[in-house]
This record gives sequence, structure tokens and C-alpha cells, in this order.
Amino acid sequence: MYFLLILFFGSLAGISFMIGRKLLMLQNGQVFSRDETFLKAPHLEELKQKTVKNIKKYGYMGLVTTIRFYIRSTNFIKNKYEEMKIKIKNTRFQKSNKKTEDKQEISKFLKIISEYKRKIREIKHKIKEEDRNL
Repeated sequence: MYFLLILFFGSLAGISFMIGRKLLMLQNGQVFSRDETFLKAPHLEELKQKTVKNIKKYGYMGLVTTIRFYIRSTNFIKNKYEEMKIKIKNTRFQKSNKKTEDKQEISKFLKIISEYKRKIREIKHKIKEEDRNL
């Protein structure tokens, strides 16, 4: 509460000081011109032109960065996709090689078994022929 009262009386004293100074200047014969302003703002047309110019400049920069990011990310994704594709093919190829090796071993085993069966049949056939001949 005291703080607000101090602020109020401080601002009141400041305002009265400014008005008093202006009155003293008027009594001494000094005339104020209306052109004096503390904040000089550019004309609205100039402000509009500068704003449009800056918007275009930053818009183009934003567009270029967006397109660059899009192209770089697309290339990155494409490269990673190709790498993954190669890795998958290699793993499939390795697995298929293991399967073919297993099949070759199985087929060798089957060949040996079929050879034995064939030999056994021949022996049986010979035995039957000998029995007939006797």
C-alpha cells in the first residue's frame, strides 16, 4: 500500500515538474513548434514496404531451408533403405546357403543309402537266382 502511494506521489511530482518547466518556457517567450516529437515513426507506406520486403526475404529463406531439409532427409532415408535392403539380402543369402549346404549333406546321405539299397537288391537278386539254379 505504501509502495503504491509512493509511486503515485512520485509520478505526480514528475508531471508537475514537466508542466512547470513548460510554463516557464512560455513566460520567457519561447514558442513550441508542433513538429517536435520524441518518437519519430516512419510513414505507414515506408513501414508497409519494409515489412513486405522483410516478409519476402524471410519467406524465401524459410522456403529454401524447408526444401533443403526435405531433400536431405529424403536422400538420407533412401540411403538407409538401400543399406537395409542389402543387409536383408545378405542375411537371406547366408541363410539360403546354410539350407543348401544342409540339403547337400542330406542328399549325400540319401545317395549313400540308395546305393546300399541298390547293392542289397542286387545281392538278393543273385541269391534268388542261385536258389533257382540249385
